[in-house]
Amino acid sequence: MAKKDDIASVLAFEKKLVPSDGYMYGTQWNDRSQESVLHLVEKSVRGTISNRLKVAVKNDPAKLNAEVEKPNLQRVDACSLHPDQDTLKLSFTLKVLGGLAEPSACNNAKFKLGYQQAVRSYIEQHRFTELARRYAANLANARFLWRNRVGAENVEVQVKALNKGAEQVWIFDAAALSTRHFEQQSAEIDSLAERIAAALSSNDDFLLLEITCYAQVGKAQEVYPSEELVLDKGKGEKSKVLYHVQNQAAMHSQKIGNALRTIDTWYPEFDNPEETAGPIAVEPYGAVTNLGRAYRTPKAKQDFYTFFDQWARGVELDRTEDEHYVMAVLVRGGVFGESDK
Repeated sequence: MAKKDDIASVLAFEKKLVPSDGYMYGTQWNDRSQESVLHLVEKSVRGTISNRLKVAVKNDPAKLNAEVEKPNLQRVDACSLHPDQDTLKLSFTLKVLGGLAEPSACNNAKFKLGYQQAVRSYIEQHRFTELARRYAANLANARFLWRNRVGAENVEVQVKALNKGAEQVWIFDAAALSTRHFEQQSAEIDSLAERIAAALSSNDDFLLLEITCYAQVGKAQEVYPSEELVLDKGKGEKSKVLYHVQNQAAMHSQKIGNALRTIDTWYPEFDNPEETAGPIAVEPYGAVTNLGRAYRTPKAKQDFYTFFDQWARGVELDRTEDEHYVMAVLVRGGVFGESDK
C-alpha cells in the first residue's frame, strides 16, 4: 500500500495569545492612588490528622487517639492584603498575534498548502469573530482571577490597547458578567473583540493589551497567587509553595492563558445538565485535570486530531462549531505532527 504524500511528521504552531505573568498589588476600592506590592509570608501550622484511616485504626478508639495525637506540622506560603486594604489589583499584558496561516514548522509542502487554504477560507467566512468575542468576554468577566473572583463584592477590569496610534480603553463591570456562558450582549465586548479578531486574521500584525483588574475582596483578606508544582519535596520542606517574581506575589502566565482559552462550549456533554463542566479550556482532548476527565475522545471522534486531519486536507466539517474548535486549538499552539508509519 502506497504511503500518503501529504503527511506532515513535523508540524508545530506558535501560540497566538501570549499573556505575561500577572502581578499582584494591594489597594483600596475607593482610593486607588495608594497601592503596594503584595509579598508572600511563610506560616508554620500544626494541623490535625484528617485523611482516611485504615479499618484497623478507625475501629479502635485507642489507635485512633494515638493517631490524632501525632502532630501534623506544615510550612506553607500565604498571601494577604494589608489590614488597611480591601482590594486586590492584578496587572498583566496580553499580546495577540496574527500569521496563523504559517506553521512555525512543517516538513510537507503539500500538507502545508492544503492547510493554508483551509485557514484562509475560515478567515474569509468567519474572520475569527466568534473566537475573538469569547476571548474578549473572558477578559471582561475576569475569569483569569480564578479563586480570587469568588466572594468579591466588586470586580472591575480595565483593558488598554497600547499599539501606537491605535490606543483605546475599555472598562468592564466583571461581577455583572457570567463565566458560565457567552450569551451576554455588550457593545464594549464587541468593540474589544473586533480588535482581537483583526489581529488574529492578519498576516503579521499584532495587538498589545494591558489588563488591570481590581477585585474588592475585603480588608486583610487572603488572596491566591499561583501555586508552584514542587516535584522533589524533601522532609521538612514547605507543603505549599506559591509563585512570586522577585518576591512579588504573582500568577503564572500559563494559568492566565488557560483562563482566556476557556471558551469550549462545543463539546458534546455541554448541553447535558448532568454532564457539563461549563466552558472548558481548549485542549486537543478536552482535558479537565481537576475533574480527571477528557471531554473529547478519539473514540467519539470529537478530538482535535480527528477534525484537524480532515479539515486541513480540504474536507468540510459537519458543524461550524467544530471549525471554531480546531482554530482555537491552533491559536493555543502546540506540536501536532502525524506519524508517517
